[in-house]
Amino acid sequence: MPEGHTIHRLAQDHAERFAGRTVTVTSPQGKFSDAAALLTGQELTRTEAHGKHLFLGFAAVGWVHIHLGLFGKYTFGETPAPPPTDTVRLRLAGPTHYADLRGPTTCALITDAEKQAIHERLGPDPLRAADTPAKAYARISRSRTTIAALLMDQKVIAGVGNVYRAEVLFRHGIDPYTPGLAVTEPLFTAVWDDLVALMRDGVRANRIDTVRPEHTPEAMNRPPRVDDHGGEVYVYRRAPQPCLLCGTRIRTAELAARNLFWCPTCQPPAATR
Repeated sequence: MPEGHTIHRLAQDHAERFAGRTVTVTSPQGKFSDAAALLTGQELTRTEAHGKHLFLGFAAVGWVHIHLGLFGKYTFGETPAPPPTDTVRLRLAGPTHYADLRGPTTCALITDAEKQAIHERLGPDPLRAADTPAKAYARISRSRTTIAALLMDQKVIAGVGNVYRAEVLFRHGIDPYTPGLAVTEPLFTAVWDDLVALMRDGVRANRIDTVRPEHTPEAMNRPPRVDDHGGEVYVYRRAPQPCLLCGTRIRTAELAARNLFWCPTCQPPAATR
């Protein structure tokens, strides 16, 4: 499932290609046809992201709410657009570009009130300028749930996925099984600030890189990572390879139906620090 930086990048990509322009909206697959008929010929006025939710605003009609889920995928191209396949749920076409959406979990036309309800059930997003860590820490500091699970809970923090979760815990030496109430406010603030910086970099580069400059392949004279997910990381999907910092084998385990990755030496239990 795409992480939050991907959705914010999609909001930017839509704004650059379509904002302020009248668009043609179709649904070759047919599942969005009624809404597409209302939207076509309207101006895309605003794009927004919150966590893993994308919103495309049409002032005269409402908002297209998109959640990619596990299988959703976007394709952008320049006009003239090729004939769409019957797997395209939503096609936006403007004067110079088109965008095809396939396989999303959600693609629906919603009202302002419905959009606001989605925002209210989500936690703060490190990529939303107005959001702060206070609301997230208020929940974390009262919870006995592991910090690894809390970071993935979109009601606590919106947009953090498996990669950012594993990597930010490593970067701050936090055992993923630490209960939330054992995480101090200064430590969580440092984690939040790190997420802000890492995810902003992710939006710019359109990929996830989490290693510090001194740990890049060039700095360490090591081969670059080869993985479908791309990007240089410390622990994510590196089990049982050695830790880049200490040489201990990276461990993996299942937590809340997702694979967890960590270094037991660099991320010791709090009681052994």
